[in-house]
Amino acid sequence: MQTDIDPRHLIGRKAFDREGARLGTVDEVYLDDATGEPEWAAVRTGLFGRDVFVPLKPSEVVDDALRVPYGRGLIKDAPDFGVGRHLSPEQELQLYHHYGLDGED
Repeated sequence: MQTDIDPRHLIGRKAFDREGARLGTVDEVYLDDATGEPEWAAVRTGLFGRDVFVPLKPSEVVDDALRVPYGRGLIKDAPDFGVGRHLSPEQELQLYHHYGLDGED
């Protein structure tokens, strides 16, 4: 089990929810502006290829896959900000609230 996630090796890995159901594939990794540490993964999901953001801090890499400690429903309902651009502090705050995290770590 790996908790220190290297973003260079995360893109293209499969992602699974807390029940072990496949969510999709990691499309992008977003770094914290202040620390440069990996903070969010955009996971390409579903039939239409929508990307959803999942927090990396409570997630783990297990057997070369990203394991996210949240259920599929919560992940599916995450705010949709699109990918390929910077997340604003307000967007990050919305994601933290959505996942029940405080964002102060």
